[in-house]
Amino acid sequence: MSSESRASTSADGFTAEERAAMKERAEELRAQKGRVKGAAKAAAELQDVLDAIAKLPDDADRALAERLHVVITEAGPQLAPRTWYGMPAYALDGKVLCFVQPASKFDTRYTTLGFNDTAQLDDGAMWPASFAVTSLGPAEQKTITELVQRAIG
Repeated sequence: MSSESRASTSADGFTAEERAAMKERAEELRAQKGRVKGAAKAAAELQDVLDAIAKLPDDADRALAERLHVVITEAGPQLAPRTWYGMPAYALDGKVLCFVQPASKFDTRYTTLGFNDTAQLDDGAMWPASFAVTSLGPAEQKTITELVQRAIG
């Protein structure tokens, strides 16, 4: 996080970026309530993800998010794309399994591919649940494919 973002932390302890993400999540929840279930809902949620990616301010960030979207949806076709705190996310049985946090979202150094606790990545007493992604070549695509498939179970 940049020093400018840290400096913009308000009395409630949240940065402007964090408050914006919380507002985006509230909007997502309101939109979900108004949507009927089924194919129309899935199509609307997919479009929300594509729109969130298209709105990314940084070309490199956008290109990486687009590529991650393709890799994740190919690795887990049963995952349902949707936004989560304004970020591209992929749900299994209604729960977000993994998400893409673009670097520009919170003014961080790199894009993060994160997995929530529903992901079946358990490996002993400690394992990684998020990964920094700076580029996406064949080796990274293979690793992400394996991670997503393992997370699904």
